[in-house]
Amino acid sequence: MRALFFFLATISAIAAQKHYNGYQVFEVNAKDKTSLEVLIKLQNERSDVYDFWTEPRNTNRPIDIMVPPAFTKIFVDLMQAFDIDYKVKIADVERVIEANRKERESGVRNKLRSRSGAPRYSLNWESYSDLPVIEEFLNELAAAYPNLMTTSVVGQSYEGNNMNLVKISTGGSGKKAIFIDGGISCLLLTPMAIVTPSLQMGPNEGSACIGTDMNRNFDFHWDEGGSSDLPCAETYNGGAAFSEIESRVIRDTILGIANQTVVYLTVHSYGQYWLTPWGYTAELPANYDQLYDLAVRAVDKLTAVYGTQYTIGSSTNVLYVNTGPSDDWAMGGAGIPYAYTLELRDTGKYGFELPADQIIPNNLETWEAIKVVAEDVMAM
Repeated sequence: MRALFFFLATISAIAAQKHYNGYQVFEVNAKDKTSLEVLIKLQNERSDVYDFWTEPRNTNRPIDIMVPPAFTKIFVDLMQAFDIDYKVKIADVERVIEANRKERESGVRNKLRSRSGAPRYSLNWESYSDLPVIEEFLNELAAAYPNLMTTSVVGQSYEGNNMNLVKISTGGSGKKAIFIDGGISCLLLTPMAIVTPSLQMGPNEGSACIGTDMNRNFDFHWDEGGSSDLPCAETYNGGAAFSEIESRVIRDTILGIANQTVVYLTVHSYGQYWLTPWGYTAELPANYDQLYDLAVRAVDKLTAVYGTQYTIGSSTNVLYVNTGPSDDWAMGGAGIPYAYTLELRDTGKYGFELPADQIIPNNLETWEAIKVVAEDVMAM
């Protein structure tokens, strides 16, 4: 397999550590239109209290909501009043975060060593790492394999964090390219990123709220549904397409190599979905049959590793309307023929706090799928 890979990590650091002692994650299920409307109203009007980990878009589909301890009774009473099925999925969010933190610190202490016994880098495959550790790892790889891998900084986030571009190639010109990004939502493909929310940390004009949903900030059918114009909403679209520095850097980087790029993969979590455009409409792309066929073969290889099941289909038809996502823009705006969103493990048991012991299996199965994509499109 001879392919040119570009990887872009858009990592946003949280300015201050927030604690979630006593916070619980509930899985709820809206059985009818009335109960779904209750959940949508709750999200729109009380997003300052309730953190919707999954969007309330369809009936009879699990929805994960994080609830502060002071509002647990109110929330449960509301679910019972409208006959909405609910159960506790995570009993104490802080306990899960703390367990992951201890694993990460343990990983740092147990640094990988070269054969000579000298420390190489502190990143390992058993814990999640922060940005300095990731950059240390990338620099080490680039130094070790200069004829195969190069790194560059293509921009900085609002908070001043580097946005690192990794190019993997055996050299030469005119090669087809695959562009992969992670960090627009939550990256769990490798331990090379902390779990980061899709909300970028810039202050929103006209409010005291911070953060734009960057996966609703791209300029292709922007703000045509499935996002919010309210600056305090979880799905706030930024007020204008490409309002955020992070989405502009991704745009400019992709456009610089769009003429040779045949695949765009944007890696998120969670849900175990392999999604195609479009997000703005239930209509399918002209090449949907080819998109779907390749996705099926990729997911078959993924599932063969550990039995992990993925759902395949277009974003709107599988999940919900979402306008302004990066994959829609990559295909419709940048002209990349194959664009997919990968929502990795799991289906909600751990949500955004996937245990570190799933890093390696998550990696291995996802890499098998990516190899299928690369081998297929390179042969075209």
